[in-house]
Amino acid sequence: MATAFARVKQIMRHSSAATRAAGAWLAIASVLLAIVFVFHGPPEHHAADQMTVIARESARWVAVHWMAAVALSLFAMAGLIILGAGSRLTASGWTISAWALLPVGALWTLVTAVAEATAVTNAAVAGNKEDFAAWWAFSEGFGNGFAGLALCVAVIAANEMRAAEKATPAWASSVAVFAGIASFTGWTLWSWADLGFAAPFWVASSILMCAWLLWFGTGLVRAEGAHATGHLAQGEAAS
Repeated sequence: MATAFARVKQIMRHSSAATRAAGAWLAIASVLLAIVFVFHGPPEHHAADQMTVIARESARWVAVHWMAAVALSLFAMAGLIILGAGSRLTASGWTISAWALLPVGALWTLVTAVAEATAVTNAAVAGNKEDFAAWWAFSEGFGNGFAGLALCVAVIAANEMRAAEKATPAWASSVAVFAGIASFTGWTLWSWADLGFAAPFWVASSILMCAWLLWFGTGLVRAEGAHATGHLAQGEAAS
C-alpha cells in the first residue's frame, strides 16, 4: 500500500510540476509576444510600402522579430510540456490536438520571425526588390502557422471555459475564444483575401489573446501548486 501511494504521489508531483512549468513559459511567452505586436503594429497592405517601412526602421524590425522568435520558441516548449504532463488540460481528443498543433503553429511562425529579422530586413535595407519580394512571400507562407496557433488558443480557452477546475474565470475564457477566432479571421482576411483593413483587427485581437494567455499561464502556476500540495498532504496522511 505504501508503495502504491508513493507511486501516485510521484505521478502527481510530475504532472503538477510539468503543468506549472508550462504555465510559466506560457505567461512569459505571452508577455513577449504582446510587446512584439505593440511595437510591430499592423503590416502594410502593399509589399512595396512594407519594404519602405522596414528599410527606414530596420533596427526596430530586427529587434521585434528576434523577440517574436523567442516568444514562439517558448510557446512551442510549453505545448510539448503539456502534452507530456498527462494533466486535465489534455483530457479530450480536441484538447490533445490543440496542444499538439500549438508547437507546430509556433514553429512555422518562428521561421517567419527569423526570416524577417534577417533576409527580409537585409533585402529591404539594400533596396533589392526582387529578393525582398521572394523572402516576403516565403515569410507570409510560414506566417500561416499563426492562424493555427490562434485556433489552438480558441480550443484551449473553450475547454477551460467548461472545465470544473479553472485557471481563469469562465467569462475570461469566453473572451479568449473570441480573441483566438478573431485573430485567425484577421490573419486570413489580410493574408489570404488581401484585405488591408483586417491587419489592425488581427493585431488588436492577438494582443487580447496574449493577455488571456498571460492570465491562464499564471493561473496554472498558482492552481497546480495548490493542487499538488493538497494531494500530497492527503497521500501522506493516508499512508
